[in-house]
Amino acid sequence: MSQRLERVAGEVRAIVGEVLARDEIKDPRERGAGLITVTHVRVSGDLRHAWAQFTVHDADAAKLERVRQGLDNASGYFRQAIARRLRMKVAPAVKFEVDTVFEQAERVDRLLREEAAARASEPATVPTDAASDDDGDPER
Repeated sequence: MSQRLERVAGEVRAIVGEVLARDEIKDPRERGAGLITVTHVRVSGDLRHAWAQFTVHDADAAKLERVRQGLDNASGYFRQAIARRLRMKVAPAVKFEVDTVFEQAERVDRLLREEAAARASEPATVPTDAASDDDGDPER
């Protein structure tokens, strides 16, 4: 990704986060959701489209989908906010996606903990010394 695209994506992320932090969106699907965190934004090469990934802490899949619908419904408001603050020729239209990276990390962590617990509960085996010399001499 070019530096300009990265810079615009960072600015879009900051603007969307600011709009959410100020409770400017009045959609009921988004309002009672709790803390919405914008984790990542991707911008198309022509700067006409942006995809914002978000997560809501302590939310199930159904709640995340409702919030996504509410945010997508407010995409025009986000586009206006971006246009006002960035003063670009064309402001990107924002689509929202649920970020599942935290759930994936939690699942991997749980699997690792389960594996560690399973290994701890197994009986310890005495490792055989592969370097031992079996010439039958009992004094060694």
